[in-house]
Amino acid sequence: MDNHSSATEFCLLGFPGSQELHSFLFALFFFFYSVTLMGNMVIIMIVCVDRRLQSPMYFFLVHLSVLEILITTIIVPVMLWGLLLPGMQTISLTGCVVQLFLYLAVGTTEFALLGAMAVDRYVAVCNPLRYNIIMSSRTCNSVVIVSWVFGFLSEIWPVYATFQVTFCKSNLLDHFYCDRGQLLKLSCDDTLFMELILFLMAVFIIIGSMVPTIVSYTYIISTILKIPSASGQRKAFSTCASHFTFVVIGYGSCLFLYVKPKQTQAAEYNRVASLLVSVVTPFLNPFIFTLRNDKVKEALRDGVKRCFQLLKD
Repeated sequence: MDNHSSATEFCLLGFPGSQELHSFLFALFFFFYSVTLMGNMVIIMIVCVDRRLQSPMYFFLVHLSVLEILITTIIVPVMLWGLLLPGMQTISLTGCVVQLFLYLAVGTTEFALLGAMAVDRYVAVCNPLRYNIIMSSRTCNSVVIVSWVFGFLSEIWPVYATFQVTFCKSNLLDHFYCDRGQLLKLSCDDTLFMELILFLMAVFIIIGSMVPTIVSYTYIISTILKIPSASGQRKAFSTCASHFTFVVIGYGSCLFLYVKPKQTQAAEYNRVASLLVSVVTPFLNPFIFTLRNDKVKEALRDGVKRCFQLLKD
């Protein structure tokens, strides 16, 4: 790789502005990161401990929470360190490769898992009598394994191709992490064909995982509207509300970031979209799946009561 690249390290410019602004951003993003870690870890623990949550939906939710922890941990600690340090932050070529690969691989795995969760909700609402047969533990384990394997294998070539270009313009990355679009800006090579291939791959991954989600929710909404009572409709929709909310936020932010023909867009645009993906969405995940889910709220209340009882004893 070093034979094709003149850069052995990159300087991350991070966020513009004064040191006072950086201090404020550090406090804000540190709060977001701490809540993200604690919230998603709480979800993982209560699902593993509470027998009422031993179902495919919550099995997928555990893996989603693990992915949210990973995707924010890949980006945020480096970003926080850059906000603390005066001047520019450097990252080695190897570190840049690893960070970009893990970020894209974990993100792709999450899209595959979201599509699987949509199908799970479809079976639960539209075919409840066969739910336990269709969504067996063997099926769920297979879906999760395929999601993880697909996510990591599918990003090997895109990351490899990104670092085969010649970085001769500069080694200054106008971002807080190794963003692919900003990396391609530093290349002296003609990257138009590569950007087209990367765009088509992003379309295949994101839009491809959206298809089962859209189809599933079309059937779900159709089935819910056929339920005669309003209370029955609310109960049926409540089983999908958390996932649907997360899907809208997650897909919306990633469509802005990745599904675009020109990878080398303005740094300000990329920074905002990247913050939505790596900071805001993982932060919202625990609230979406607890505040909008009665079973999780009940399990959480019972867990808090048991903790207080143990402390009193």
